[in-house]
Amino acid sequence: MQLDIITPDKNLFSGDATELVVPGVDGFLGILNNHAPLISALAKGSIKVSTGNGVENYDVNGGVIEVKDNKVIILAE
Repeated sequence: MQLDIITPDKNLFSGDATELVVPGVDGFLGILNNHAPLISALAKGSIKVSTGNGVENYDVNGGVIEVKDNKVIILAE
């Protein structure tokens, strides 16, 4: 899936991901390919991005995630 993690200051990540775990306001959300469409608020925590080259973590103070048609956009604080 195509993933973009964007903050007001910069683009933290842009590329392909195989798995994504984000801190939702009611608990962690796991996102895989072909996930159902979703829009959700994010809580403060760490975003875990799995790629073909390993795992990367990004700390955020909240934000919003949108998942649609194997494209994920995270607007993070």
